[in-house]
Formats: sequence, C-alpha cells, structure tokens
Amino acid sequence: MNENKTEFEPKIIAFVCNWCTYAGADLTGTSRLKYATNVEIVRFPCTGRIDFMLLLKTFAGGADGIIVSGCHPNDCHYTSGNFHARRRWIVFRGLLDFLGIDVRRIRYSWVSAAEGAKWADLVNETVAEIRELGPYEEYNKVLNYLEKEEAYE
Repeated sequence: MNENKTEFEPKIIAFVCNWCTYAGADLTGTSRLKYATNVEIVRFPCTGRIDFMLLLKTFAGGADGIIVSGCHPNDCHYTSGNFHARRRWIVFRGLLDFLGIDVRRIRYSWVSAAEGAKWADLVNETVAEIRELGPYEEYNKVLNYLEKEEAYE
C-alpha cells in the first residue's frame, strides 16, 4: 500500500446571492470562523438569475460539487428571485437524474447576511459529503449533453 496517498480534496463552486449569502460568507471570514477552503465563490445579484446550463458547465469544467445559496424566503432583495431559484431547482433535479448526476453533488440552501456560522457549517458539511462521494469523473456525459444543446441553437 502507498502510505503517501493523499486524501481527495474536492473542488466546489458556490453560486451565491450578493445581498445575503455573500455577505454571510464575508461575516464568516471577518468573524474568523474556521471552514474548508475548497469552495470558490461566484457572486450573483440574485440566485433567481442562475441558469441550469451554468451549473452543467460547472461540472463539465471540473467541479466535484456545487452550492447554490441565497436569501431566505420572503427576504429577497428582488422580491421573489429566491422563489424562482427554488422552482428551477425542483425542475433541475429531474434533469440531473436524467443525466445520471447524483443530486447530492449540489447543495441548495438559504443563508442570510447575519448567518456566518451557518455558512461555515454549510461549506464544511458539503466538502465532507463530496469528499465521501469522491471525484466527479463523468464529465463526458455532461459534455455530450452540452454539445447536443449547442447544436440545436
């Protein structure tokens, strides 16, 4: 056995709302709370603006997991963007099943600007779960799907 084998470190991309979750993640840092560094944050004006294809391209680009997080229900800066995001997530789960992508690789949550500790917990739990699932290596399925979609455009 190879004693120098390193533990798999997942690459996780987080698509977050500018007004709530991004501010909550900032609070996590300014509060000096400890959390995994495996997450790269992409800030959006609102989670309601996140498209399915962006999430699929994120997997095709090498991500092992994704976090989508925004404002709590009825606290959206844009009134109902988080409700749009939730409805999209429900539909997107069916597409993930169709493509054979384990839905546990995407975590959907609500984190407010005041919940720095909740963000740290979310990141740590997601990293642990993705680490347990192992690397996402079925990029070809996603790439084939994306190529077919682009051919129809």
